[in-house]
Amino acid sequence: MPPKVLYFDLGNVLMSFSHDRMCRQMAAVAGISPEAMRDAIFGKESQAAQIQFETGLISTDEFFDFICRATGTRPDREKLAHACCDIFEPIEPMWELVRRLAAAGYRMAILSNTNPVQWEFIVDGRFELIAGIGQPGCPFSWAILSYEVRSMKPDRAIYDVAIRRAGVAPEEMFFVDDRPENVVGAQAVGIDAVQFTEFDQFEADLHARGILSY
Repeated sequence: MPPKVLYFDLGNVLMSFSHDRMCRQMAAVAGISPEAMRDAIFGKESQAAQIQFETGLISTDEFFDFICRATGTRPDREKLAHACCDIFEPIEPMWELVRRLAAAGYRMAILSNTNPVQWEFIVDGRFELIAGIGQPGCPFSWAILSYEVRSMKPDRAIYDVAIRRAGVAPEEMFFVDDRPENVVGAQAVGIDAVQFTEFDQFEADLHARGILSY
C-alpha cells in the first residue's frame, strides 16, 4: 500500500540554497570579508548560536546581535536579514512532481530544520508552491519546523511531532531528506525514508513504493 502522508525536507529537496552566497551578501552589508562572515556564522564558536536559532531558543534579533558582536560591526538590520535570506531557488523538477502528487490526492507536508527569518522569507508569497501552506491551492497541508517545535532533525522529538501531526502510523508515512543522518533518524522511529541525491533516483523511489505509476 502506498503511504498516506508524504513529508518533504525543504533545503536541497524542494529548494536549492547557497551558504557561499549568503556569506558574500551578508559580508557586503557588514563591510567585511566573506571569510570573516563565514567564520562568524559557521565557526566553531558559532555552532551553539546556530543550533539555538534553529531550535527557537533565541530570537532573530538575538541571533543577529550575536553576528554583530562576532564581526564587530553594526550593519543595517533589515539589509542584513535580506542578505541572509535571499539565497533560495526552486528545484523545478521537484515542484512539478509535487504538483503531480497533489493532483493524485496525496497528503503532503514539510519537515524542515530552519529558522524564523528564512522561513518567513520563503513563505511570503514569492514562491507560489510554498505560499499559503494549509490553505486551498497549496499542495502542502502543514509544516513541522525545528524552531517551532524546539527540536532539530535527526533528534527523535521532531519526528514524534511529525507523526502526531500526521495522525497515521509511522509505517504509513514517507519522508525524503538530503542528509543521510536525517533519513536514519526518521527510519529509527519507523518512518520509511530515503535520501535525495538526484531527481531520477527519487522518482524511482516513489515508483518502487507505488506512489507514482509509470
